[in-house]
Amino acid sequence: MWLKRTSAISAGAVLLGTLAGCNVGPKYKQPNFPAPPAYRGADEAAVSSADSLGDQQWSQVFHEPELQALIKTALANNYDVRIAVQHILEQQAQVQITRAQQFPTLGVGGTGIGAGIPALNSIGSNNSGSNSNSSLSLSSPLAEGDFSLSATWNPDFWGLYRKQTEAARDQLLSQTWAQRAVRMTLVQQVATTYIQLRSLDRQLEITKQTLGVRQDSVKLTETLENGGSVPLSDVRQAEQLLYTATSEIPQLEQQIQQQENALTLLLGANPGPVGHTDPNALTPPPQDLPTGLTTQLMARRPDIQQAEAQLKEANANIGVARAQFFPQLSLSASAGFGSDSFTNFFNAGSRTIYSIGSLTQPIFEGGKLRGQLNLSKATEQEMLLSYQKTVTGAFHDVSNALIALNKQHAFRVQQEKLVDSAQDATRLARLRYQGGATAYLEVLTTDSNLFTAQLSLVTAQQGEALALVQLYSALGGGWQ
Repeated sequence: MWLKRTSAISAGAVLLGTLAGCNVGPKYKQPNFPAPPAYRGADEAAVSSADSLGDQQWSQVFHEPELQALIKTALANNYDVRIAVQHILEQQAQVQITRAQQFPTLGVGGTGIGAGIPALNSIGSNNSGSNSNSSLSLSSPLAEGDFSLSATWNPDFWGLYRKQTEAARDQLLSQTWAQRAVRMTLVQQVATTYIQLRSLDRQLEITKQTLGVRQDSVKLTETLENGGSVPLSDVRQAEQLLYTATSEIPQLEQQIQQQENALTLLLGANPGPVGHTDPNALTPPPQDLPTGLTTQLMARRPDIQQAEAQLKEANANIGVARAQFFPQLSLSASAGFGSDSFTNFFNAGSRTIYSIGSLTQPIFEGGKLRGQLNLSKATEQEMLLSYQKTVTGAFHDVSNALIALNKQHAFRVQQEKLVDSAQDATRLARLRYQGGATAYLEVLTTDSNLFTAQLSLVTAQQGEALALVQLYSALGGGWQ
């Protein structure tokens, strides 16, 4: 009889499971965002190609072994990347917890009590004595107990639990894309910090070279002044140039050491020195780099994919809010054995089976359910706008990087010409001064112009190298 009742419950469960296929939530539709036909490059140039720089591994874009080693270390040890991985693991567990609501819960229980009751039995007595002897013996044991098996199930008629699970999975997808966005940003940050560090190294090198030249100028003017060829003012002007260079060195050294600390933070290490000696860090990147089609950008950029996953989650939460308006059914069943004696424990009469069902329907919630639905709809619209903003921002990032790459290249070319001209002007001014044909003011002016032009050239080289990093990141490269 117990088996027949169990079969009836199972059949009912199958029927309820068949009925529980109704979903009240809206079906997700991917937004139709119009992509521009091509990227806007410098001077309104339309840029598009079949291949894309963003599809390449970061090791194919950044060829310097020193930089490659730094990026590899950062991807393994950076705290933000490791935290993002933990977020994924946490959300995986949350998906498992949420999905478990769709299945029945089973439980077992039992109690048992057994005891032997002592009895006092007389063995014998002595009529002639005043004492009597007795002994203890145990009567038959008294025992009782019960064993039960229970099950509870909340049929998901309206897709409440399925929509909650769907939302949890979308959040997991969002966390996965967020972790990839962190990786992409980390590659960009390491490359940027390294290039800036090498730029500071180059500026310090130029400053020290200039310092040596100006020390020689001070010695020359002192010699000429001692011989009566030039006034003392020339010596003081030469000293001003010298001290201008010496004052720059501590500031550059400060920036270098602080930049090293910034780089070690990205590496997940304590503050300390970092190797930065590669001579090719500021090498100009090639022009006309492939960008790919604009329609491919939305599938490649992890921040866009993350924004869409958040939009999917918001869409699923609308279904969760709508399902709250409908009745929620809860079924429970139990089967067990019970007896006041272990000898009768498995008799048919000791078996008990019962089931309980409950149905709840919200009638009045003071507008709470309607407010939750309106909130979920408003959140979806917010996520839609956030998705559109992210896509639009991505196209702007690529366009700005293309413009920067083109204009920084032109800037660097002109700065190279300026440095060549300033070097020749300084050489001629020194020759004229040594020949007595000009005042030291001309040497002062040309030397200052050369120093400024050399530092500006390093800035131009840095800007062009950073434009490559910016374009690679804007195209969604670096997280693969």
